[in-house]
Amino acid sequence: MRIRTMPAVAAGCALLLLTGCGAADMTKQASPFANARGAKTVTLSVQSWVGAQANVAVAQYLLEHELGYRVDTVQVDEVPAWDALSQGRVDAILEDWGHPDQEQRYVEDKKTIVNGGDLGVTGHIGWFVPTYFAKQNPDVTDWKNLNKYADEFRTPESGGKGQLLDGSPSYVTNDKALVKNLKLDYRVVFAGSEAAQITQIQQFAKEKKPFLTYWYTPQWLSEQVPMTEVELPPYEEGCDADPEKVACAYPHTPLQKYLNADFARSGGKAAELLRNFEWTTEDQNEVSLMIAEQELSPREAAEKWLDSHRSVWEKWLP
Repeated sequence: MRIRTMPAVAAGCALLLLTGCGAADMTKQASPFANARGAKTVTLSVQSWVGAQANVAVAQYLLEHELGYRVDTVQVDEVPAWDALSQGRVDAILEDWGHPDQEQRYVEDKKTIVNGGDLGVTGHIGWFVPTYFAKQNPDVTDWKNLNKYADEFRTPESGGKGQLLDGSPSYVTNDKALVKNLKLDYRVVFAGSEAAQITQIQQFAKEKKPFLTYWYTPQWLSEQVPMTEVELPPYEEGCDADPEKVACAYPHTPLQKYLNADFARSGGKAAELLRNFEWTTEDQNEVSLMIAEQELSPREAAEKWLDSHRSVWEKWLP
């Protein structure tokens, strides 16, 4: 994800909704169904990582097959999604990694968005190295020793510095500030999307090469490529308040849902189901793996999970 409270997070363009490529311009791609009076429709924002796609696929299936709604989905980056939600262009965001500026503006001040409750998943962003490299070099897990390994993490894209691999530039990240403020001999290199970053990580792992990457949990790839987190200076409340001066780790963030305020008031059973929708990291990863590894369509993965977890989702129904 991703992937922040702050700050993300968290999962190739062939699977558009798994990537950060082709991000939606909400002024051109607004759903004609959002806030349509009398229409039994719901519009959901889909973020560009696979975990977010898993949330939407399950919610969409239940809205359509259990409650009889028409569901429209729109892919949009994290911050523009808040603008779209405030304007009623979409009705709900099902996985937010924390955007305090947007929360203040739209939830507290304008009151055009309301909190829809916990998703049930706690997200965490950090810097990770492959576990096979950490076992050979245990001290790499302390950020103070990273410069010692800069040459081993160097790539053609990072020039003469070590590479810190990031995903999409649209994800919330403090990495450039962290590299500068911690005086690290590294350069942040963006893969361009979650899918492109995953491809690079998988290639590194296949060749047993060392790498340092911005990564987030939960994320299905962690099951396939075990990674060990590098300990950054401890996170303390407010340590990331100034984006230019950040020199601390990312927090652990209970992921939240947000609803358009009008939809929350008048969305009936659809709004109630989305408020009730709460599952575990294991649940989300199960659906994500079916989409990303087994190459099931999101709808197929959602249906397969729902078939075997009736006791979980029946509690969400109004």
